Amino acid sequence: MVSDGGHEYVLKQIHHEPCDYYQFGNKMEAEMRDYSRLKSVGIKMPLMLAADVERECILKEYIEGETIYELVQKEQMLPAYFEQIHNMCGLLYPAGINIDYFPTNFVVQNGELFYIDYECNDYMEEWNFENWGIKYWSKTPEFLQYVKEHS
Repeated sequence: MVSDGGHEYVLKQIHHEPCDYYQFGNKMEAEMRDYSRLKSVGIKMPLMLAADVERECILKEYIEGETIYELVQKEQMLPAYFEQIHNMCGLLYPAGINIDYFPTNFVVQNGELFYIDYECNDYMEEWNFENWGIKYWSKTPEFLQYVKEHS
């Protein structure tokens, strides 16, 4: 979080951690490409306000609200949130796109669901919402195991 004294923003610094199961290309280019790709299909997400390619950081609009992860933990999930994620999928799948459906990547502000990450990949059925993401949008064994391992 950063502030100009009047408004809050998110400053995302690209990091380069090693990952055994995934090869990253140019992360900054990927963030900018993914943002454009998601914006073109109409996904509700924070605006990218600025990007510093040299310093590898992005200034994003701050979407205030609780994450789906927090709402699941508090047992405050509403049918409207599932309806909205399915509406997002209706935009993404025909465009050949999957997003990271993990519940920390979604914020609800005034009843409206926002995808607060820009990461997206080419569509693969095994990683769509119905086959992967849904496992973390309620108190499933997968969700509870994640909470246990990260508390």
